[in-house]
Amino acid sequence: MRTLPLLAGALLALARFGAGQTADPSYLEEANRLAAEPRVAGAFRLLEELDGWALERTIELTEIPAPPFMEEVRGRRYAELLAEAGADSVWTDAEGNVIALRRGRGGERTVALNGHLDTVFPPETDVTVTQVGDTLFAPGVGDDTRGLVVVLAVLRAMEAEGIETEDDIHFIGTVGEEGLGDLRGVKHIYRAGADGPDEWISVDGGGLDRIVSMGLGSVRYRVTFEGTGGHSWGAFGIVNPAHALGRAIRNFQAAADGLTRDGPPTSYNVGRLGGGASVNAVPSEAWMEVDMRSESPANLEEIEGLFLSAVDTALREENGLRRQGPALAVRTERIGFRPSGETDPSTPLVQRAIATAAFFGGEGELARSSTDANTPISLGVPAVTIGRGGIGANAHGPGEYWVNVDGHIAMQRALLLVLATAGLADPLP
Repeated sequence: MRTLPLLAGALLALARFGAGQTADPSYLEEANRLAAEPRVAGAFRLLEELDGWALERTIELTEIPAPPFMEEVRGRRYAELLAEAGADSVWTDAEGNVIALRRGRGGERTVALNGHLDTVFPPETDVTVTQVGDTLFAPGVGDDTRGLVVVLAVLRAMEAEGIETEDDIHFIGTVGEEGLGDLRGVKHIYRAGADGPDEWISVDGGGLDRIVSMGLGSVRYRVTFEGTGGHSWGAFGIVNPAHALGRAIRNFQAAADGLTRDGPPTSYNVGRLGGGASVNAVPSEAWMEVDMRSESPANLEEIEGLFLSAVDTALREENGLRRQGPALAVRTERIGFRPSGETDPSTPLVQRAIATAAFFGGEGELARSSTDANTPISLGVPAVTIGRGGIGANAHGPGEYWVNVDGHIAMQRALLLVLATAGLADPLP
């Protein structure tokens, strides 16, 4: 464990990071200076000693189900743990986010450290943790339960060592990060008129190397074609919602293919389909759910327009075949929107994320993904997502697992990044 490396050693780690990025020497020096401070060195040692406690909390929280829009029970327990760790105050906001405040000396700025409370799994999922050595098996154990524990551990270590900062810190468990949750928790924190944090650090994803500084935008729709339905023989000639749905998919694919072959990476996917009662019945409705993503806000807007046009064209085409009965109608619902954007690599928060990764021997790679950081990034607020540590796999699947390989290092790195961002205050006389 690299708790107190020599400054010269860290400066030799001036390595290139993803997309040609290089950590500025001043931020590496800052990381070394902070780590050498006795209170921070003590917190590093404590975080290593808390390894067993962190595993216990990971198991405990994993076994509290937190399906989309049903995070309340886990949220209540997380609020209790934040209070036990020593936060100045803890509350649950109107959207269900659990927020703990640790006041700084200045009180003019706020830095957020967050993990998300929700998982992708429905209520009936068995989330019992099976432990084999240092490996934990359970749906949601890594994504993002371990991230919540990293946030909790940082607060506990700061309290234990009496570490104070210049800026206020919010330790947050957000709701609605996954799937149709549509980032509702962080969107509420940064809603119009709200005083959201000045800098945002999410803990979500793998190890030390990957630093998400770019948000991957997405838009999602549920489209339902509606008709009268009827017998497949006796009502033949009425317009068919399933046929219209097929036309919409074909029209969309034909229009979107060219856009997605060149330029900024852009994707589309018809992920769910449904409708109909029987093989020998014309359905009264047919529906689909569609996901579109792009690195480019302009491309995302364009592919969304292509999709809506394909649906309208399909409706006209199918109604044009009507021999009897009323025309079809269509309901088009936008069920998700995640904004995109980028945090400039020269921004102090990104540089500090790279430098703190290098401090622990990581080779930071600036990456793009869809996380809670999307929302602040899109608003021009400096934001990154860092890893929860250890080794994990099979996220979003029933075979998910997380291995505690140097899990304490991610907690130490998160602490170091928070202190560099919020500013370590001098000890009181």
